Amino acid sequence: MIRIANSQDINNLLSLTKACARHMIAKGIFQWNEHYPNSAAFENDIARQELFVLEGNKAIIGCVVISTFMDEEYKPITWLTPNNNSFYIHRLAIHPDHQGKGYAQDLMDFAESKAKSQKRVSVRLDTFSQNKRNQKFYEQRGYQRLGTIFFPKQSEHPFYCYELVL
Repeated sequence: MIRIANSQDINNLLSLTKACARHMIAKGIFQWNEHYPNSAAFENDIARQELFVLEGNKAIIGCVVISTFMDEEYKPITWLTPNNNSFYIHRLAIHPDHQGKGYAQDLMDFAESKAKSQKRVSVRLDTFSQNKRNQKFYEQRGYQRLGTIFFPKQSEHPFYCYELVL
């Protein structure tokens, strides 16, 4: 079941994202660290009602942020559609114990469906340049890689921006 997150979910979400960070680090992917994701980001997502959680057996096993807000870092990208009617995906995560079971696909299906029902023209996101699995995941869904941005507190390596025109 996918539902909107609430403030009582934050500790579980931090545990989930820390487990994901450890899992990625073990594979040599230094995408998330002690600075990100953090409780302030999740609190902001909840206040804007943009954070959704995936539950299984009464536990949170995944999450995704579906936002209308375009981060400053995204402004230099030449997007395929105008900047005023897109959704932005952030912090898509599935607990390592549940990866490979289609749950990330379910969350992205949910986000893309929500975008279509709200008549958005596209879905935009970024993924870490060192995370080849994520790049393949989005490209197989039809997302087009458009440019490169940096998040200095996260990594010296770039992040790739993607867009799916609906």
